[in-house]
Amino acid sequence: MVGSMKGIVAYRRKQEEDAREKAEKAIVELQFMGKAINFNSVSKQSGVSKSFLYGDEQMKERIEQLREKTVNKEMNKRAKYDKTAKSQDVVIEAKEKRIAKLEEENRN
Repeated sequence: MVGSMKGIVAYRRKQEEDAREKAEKAIVELQFMGKAINFNSVSKQSGVSKSFLYGDEQMKERIEQLREKTVNKEMNKRAKYDKTAKSQDVVIEAKEKRIAKLEEENRN
């Protein structure tokens, strides 16, 4: 009986290690493809359940850190876009003033 329990425990550990390896491989692939890293994407890419990813503390922390980096990058992109949109508005306003000035000169 004790021998069979050792075998079951060893089998379970092997399954967990395989799941960790699959999840790590999926994270590397997602990073390489430039895709968002979160629990859903890692789960889909690796075939590992989300409950495993949340339950394994090391994996959970790793995904949360990478997810935070992804969110920060996205926020920086949006901020850059907002700055670009604002600067475009300034350029448009300046051109409109220039056009109005030239039209006024043409009338005279």
